[in-house]
Amino acid sequence: MKKTIADLVNFAASAAPNETYPTPAEKCVQGSPMQNATTHYAVDDKFAAGEWESEVGRWRVDYSEHEYFEILSGHSVLYDDAGNSMELKAGDRVCVPAGFSGEWEVIEPTRKVFVIYEP
Repeated sequence: MKKTIADLVNFAASAAPNETYPTPAEKCVQGSPMQNATTHYAVDDKFAAGEWESEVGRWRVDYSEHEYFEILSGHSVLYDDAGNSMELKAGDRVCVPAGFSGEWEVIEPTRKVFVIYEP
């Protein structure tokens, strides 16, 4: 099926709802941060793109999906289970492979654009 300009999704003009939710208590390592996500585009529960943000805190992450993200603002640190870490600041672009596990720590409220693929 051929697509047109009408099928494009401009995040800035999107009417997608914003979902606000607490980090699940069983995942929290430090604090209990609120998170916000807006999924602007999704296909068959396998591919999605949107925006995410979180308050300060730290929690466990276990990726079943592949994710590409770009940090728009804030400061976070991503840790793997071996104790290695990666600082994340505005402008950083990262791909996280499915199977990654560790912890996400938000040092300063962080906002990102994400694209995920769930095999």
